[in-house]
Amino acid sequence: FCRKNSKEAQSTTATRTLLTLLPLFLFTQVFGLSSVAQVVLGKGNSGQYLSINMAFGIGVTLGIYAAGGISGAHLNAAITITQWILGNLSWTRLAAYITGQFLGSFMAAATVFALYYDAIYDYTQGNLTVSGPTATAMIFSTYPAPSVSLQGAFFTEFTATVMLILGVLVIHDEKNNAALKGAQPMLSGMLVLGIGLGMGLNTGYAINPSRDLPPRIFTAMAGWGMDVFT
Repeated sequence: FCRKNSKEAQSTTATRTLLTLLPLFLFTQVFGLSSVAQVVLGKGNSGQYLSINMAFGIGVTLGIYAAGGISGAHLNAAITITQWILGNLSWTRLAAYITGQFLGSFMAAATVFALYYDAIYDYTQGNLTVSGPTATAMIFSTYPAPSVSLQGAFFTEFTATVMLILGVLVIHDEKNNAALKGAQPMLSGMLVLGIGLGMGLNTGYAINPSRDLPPRIFTAMAGWGMDVFT
């Protein structure tokens, strides 16, 4: 009986990991990163800053619709950790969700790299850089603007992440006039869109460790080197 329960628990954890990974991979990250690729590689002819924000908002919306009723659509490590701190998640769920987020985000970066491989190498002439006139690392991860200090970048990300968490709690809090369940994914996507439109200049608004770190690790492995961490 104990062995059976152990196997069932392992199966449930694996399922939650998969259900977190797939929406993040299929929708949120692929939509978002590919929109950045189009703007950068198309030199402004295949999209604008607004299209990036809209793509991330649409990706978040579809990701929540895809897995919201099954796993709670934990697409953001900051929100997942917040839910754990509030006592709404166990250690096992925390580990499962974050594992799924990181794997899904890494896979999304690899997919977008493969999708735009030819365009990236045509744009850079094979010189993959983090900064400079043909920099492309920002397709996958966020980097502060040249004029922004480390303190300014930290405050921007902290503020944007707090706004995201508060917005999500407002949208989903059933004790405080929460939105209808069917509208929650769309409102969450609009929340991300609003943060991008209002707080994206300084740092590109990562607002999600699982959105930024796995693609950064991927770019370090794919040819950009350790400069992605500096």
